[in-house]
Amino acid sequence: MELNKIQLYRMTHIQNIPHILQYGITHKNSPNRNSEYKDIGDGSLINNRNTKKKQVNNGNYNNKDCATIVLGDFIPFYFDVKMPMLFVIQKGGNFVKNQTQPNEIIYLVCSLEKIVQSDFLFYFSDAHANDNFSSLYDKTQIDKINDILDWKAIKAPDWGGDGNMDTKHKKQAEFLLKNDLPPEYISKYGCFNELTKKQLIEMGIPAAQVKVNQNAYF
Repeated sequence: MELNKIQLYRMTHIQNIPHILQYGITHKNSPNRNSEYKDIGDGSLINNRNTKKKQVNNGNYNNKDCATIVLGDFIPFYFDVKMPMLFVIQKGGNFVKNQTQPNEIIYLVCSLEKIVQSDFLFYFSDAHANDNFSSLYDKTQIDKINDILDWKAIKAPDWGGDGNMDTKHKKQAEFLLKNDLPPEYISKYGCFNELTKKQLIEMGIPAAQVKVNQNAYF
């Protein structure tokens, strides 16, 4: 798969869209952060990432001289839709306080190639970045991303149960972005139904940029 065919996905609550249209996807520590941000994620996982240190070893566990980052300093994206985190967001569980209805969950879709070609600091992981057995890779490895990521796992429709732990682990590979991402880098907005699409258009998003895909939800 060529870089220009790889999309990045970030989920957010529809209430955050007006701020995103103005400032883009912002980090919680950004001067442009959304003070009224509507969170839909796992609070415990988010807090853990704020202190979770990870070596950028480019797949070499014996490399002791590599850089170390804190995951919470970066904005995470997935490489596909319908991730295990979405299941928890919709159904509840773990440390997700409230279930979020699918019509309230919006996918922000971005081009990997466009971000790579810009002067942004980024890393990517070969599995869930928070797991101790995943590796982080820097931009020198981006041309090898197709060999590094397990695309069969990322696209797998079934990942539940103890027998699928490795698939679940690799399915949640991440792209980690240090910078705020301006709104022009968002190529599409994915949503659950036509009513939500109408709401997004009324917020100022061109209809051609809004895609309804119920198969991207549980």
